[in-house]
Amino acid sequence: MPIGEVASRSGPLLAGSGRFEAKISGKVGHAAIPQMSIDPILTASNVVISLQHLVSREADPLDTQVVTVAKFQGGSAFNVIPDYVTIGGTYRDFSKQSFNHLRQRIEQIIVGQAAVHRCNATVDFLDEVKPSYPPTINDGDLHEHFVNVAVNMLGVSKVNSAVTPYIAAEDFAFYQEIMPGYFFMVGVKNAKHKPSESFLHSPYLQINEDGFPYGAALHASLAASYLQKHQQNRPGAADSKYHDEI
Repeated sequence: MPIGEVASRSGPLLAGSGRFEAKISGKVGHAAIPQMSIDPILTASNVVISLQHLVSREADPLDTQVVTVAKFQGGSAFNVIPDYVTIGGTYRDFSKQSFNHLRQRIEQIIVGQAAVHRCNATVDFLDEVKPSYPPTINDGDLHEHFVNVAVNMLGVSKVNSAVTPYIAAEDFAFYQEIMPGYFFMVGVKNAKHKPSESFLHSPYLQINEDGFPYGAALHASLAASYLQKHQQNRPGAADSKYHDEI
């Protein structure tokens, strides 16, 4: 997003995100006599395929979901069937209810598919290491406040108030579970970079720090105008020393 522009939306903005890791255990054996072993690689391959059916065949097409297996580790030789395979990945959704259901089904599929292929499986959602992120859901009243302040400061052409939700996740969502909150994006695009070099997790990413003053000024204005508005609406605020100082 170019310098001087901001973007956000009311309601779901970023997805909830969880991680999973599964160990699928079989029976080690020589690759030339597979009938004497229980192949966890074949089992894990079927697990990966079955997990993709969660989105394509179980999810409502209007309910955006993602299940990605990004880790597959097993074996160290060309002629040995290993005794276990480890897979891992991420799952994401904008709805808390669907997110929790997705987590339940991931475990059922991994354990169930392992049993079909005579393997055992354990699933760890790594909550003790890092809890799952809930969806980032912007409060409607705060969205209206954001739009009013941002338009007054930057101009209507610089404010995208209906940005498409992102599948990325943000730990800011934990605050929003305690109280109404609002998350927005500030443009820091480096015009010299290609799109492939501007991606968040790209090692070539370089932000344009000229965008920082816009973000700082907007944050300050959002806070000051919010406090002033709500102080004025408080009973007896007209006689308040704090009100005069604002």
